[in-house]
Amino acid sequence: MRRLLQIELYKIFKRPRTYIAFAVITLIILLIQIALKFGGEEYVGLMMGGLNETFEVPPNEVLNGYLVCYIILNLLLIHVPILVALVAGDMISGEANIGTLRLLVSKPISRTQLLMGKFIAASVYTILLLIWVAALSLILSVLIFGTNEIYIAKVFEANIISTDDVLWRYAAAFVFAAIGLITVAALAFMLSAFADNSIGPIVATVCIIIVFTILTQMQIPFYDNTIKPYLFTTHMLGWKGFFYVKGNDGVTIKGSIEDFSSIVKSALILLGYAAAFLFTTVWYFRKKNILS
Repeated sequence: MRRLLQIELYKIFKRPRTYIAFAVITLIILLIQIALKFGGEEYVGLMMGGLNETFEVPPNEVLNGYLVCYIILNLLLIHVPILVALVAGDMISGEANIGTLRLLVSKPISRTQLLMGKFIAASVYTILLLIWVAALSLILSVLIFGTNEIYIAKVFEANIISTDDVLWRYAAAFVFAAIGLITVAALAFMLSAFADNSIGPIVATVCIIIVFTILTQMQIPFYDNTIKPYLFTTHMLGWKGFFYVKGNDGVTIKGSIEDFSSIVKSALILLGYAAAFLFTTVWYFRKKNILS
């Protein structure tokens, strides 16, 4: 399995398009950081506009590396799944397209082992992509903007998290985000098993993500009560829960999480989706008549 994983990782990182995701993420994060560096106080003023009567905090004190990272994650994590699909959607269908899939299944390993090696490689790529996001959005933002308390605006209130209570929340948020992105990788991987070219699974995954994300973002009661609780994209937003804290007489309780059970529930649902996608892939691929 180790040798198989090394081969699959080599295949992933020898393709030029693998690095498109890293380049796009770098460009987007740098553009956001530049915009906030020169116009961030105005942006923060608009973001905290509904809280002006409650909090009299100058925008230049609110804007810091921790808040910039939170803003970047809100804008970026919705789109990273599309970049994950570029690689995961090619893992099986790409082999079929170039005519090497039949050769692979003739090797002295089971089809299940072959699939697991490919999926683990796709998951490693996904985690590396997320680490790159973390390095640019958190570490680089801290170096540029410095650190301070982070103000997380809610509807009629704001959570104020002290500097010594932030980093573990980001670590937990990135771990949760990894679960969500691996779920997307499992979806693209499953669709890849049903196709003989890479375009179909990649486009199908992107379309599913776009449609599900739109439904997740729509504030319509009918969808809120019927469809949204069952969409994996709804639960991918669970990372935000680590920044919603409990308070006592207006004072934030250090180390607290407002609704930890909801975060755990979302993580388990995402893992369930990933397992279902992977099980379907194995079930179908073991029966598949491979002609190419």
